[in-house]
Amino acid sequence: MIALITGITGQDGAWLAKFLLERGYEVWGVYRRLSTPNFWRLQALGITEKVKLVQADITDLASVVEVLRRVQPDEVYHLAAQSHVAASFDMPLATLRETGMAVAVLLEGLRHVRRDAKFYFAGSSEMFGNTSFNSRGMIDESCPFRPASPYAAAKALGCYLARVYREAYGMFSVCGMLFNHESELRGLEFVTRKISNAAAQIKLGLRRELRLGNLEARRDWGYAPEYVEAMWLMLQQERPDDYVIATGEAHSVREFAELAFAEVGLDWRDYVVVDEALKRPRDVDVLVGDYSKAERELGWRPRTSFRELVRIMVRADLDRWSRWLKGEPVPFDAPFYVESSVVSGR
Repeated sequence: MIALITGITGQDGAWLAKFLLERGYEVWGVYRRLSTPNFWRLQALGITEKVKLVQADITDLASVVEVLRRVQPDEVYHLAAQSHVAASFDMPLATLRETGMAVAVLLEGLRHVRRDAKFYFAGSSEMFGNTSFNSRGMIDESCPFRPASPYAAAKALGCYLARVYREAYGMFSVCGMLFNHESELRGLEFVTRKISNAAAQIKLGLRRELRLGNLEARRDWGYAPEYVEAMWLMLQQERPDDYVIATGEAHSVREFAELAFAEVGLDWRDYVVVDEALKRPRDVDVLVGDYSKAERELGWRPRTSFRELVRIMVRADLDRWSRWLKGEPVPFDAPFYVESSVVSGR
């Protein structure tokens, strides 16, 4: 089996590539044309030499068609996007192009080159916004989309397009409505990794404080390696459908910070500063997903607790920074986030 992953250098792309390689897939990964591509996640998982990498512009049909003709994939996992909610307010047009319209480009490419390939689109819990909950007080596949950001609107567009191509052309096209999922490979622009990284740095004397925005926002946080398994399971079904992937629990940013700092023996209140400038123009109060359908039809359920997730992330950052201080080569994205006034000579 041949799999093509867009956004392979991101958190989900790296974990998915590892998952598929372990199942005997030939894995191709699409990455953007950058002067200095960032492969640290693939390096951290030890799979850089095992995947076949190809440059492409996923917003350009000719570029996408060229890749599809070359790879001839059986499964396509579309994970690439401008994936930061706050940043989408600063660059809405780029977000809509890269996160929403690129889905149409990929589906059109598949329609003409490899219509029988199975297509997975990475949706998002943000598509639901402040939606109405189901009878269990959670969000499931029946809840309406109410996007509260350009990012969420772009993701909703992608999900609708996946459904249109499924119904209009009979293509195996699915949308995974994944709620927040984190790991030790999460980017520093996301609040969970921002917290785990800061807790580790403060513990080691590499910085003095952590500035955060809305501490009361509540999210459904799961462990990313388990979520990529759900992506794969969706493409192994007899018929295409959309699924919510979540844990069924909501926790606040405040809770995440409290557990992260406690993991290194510190009180978060001594180091966290609320910065009004970091709050979004419009935010979603709470997102919690109902994964009943995925459990029933895919046999999938989350296995890692919220507390264990926080522990994994903090311990990984603590290990990275400890090794960095010893001068060891460490594949991660953080050295330039050290406060120069705290550490001298590095």
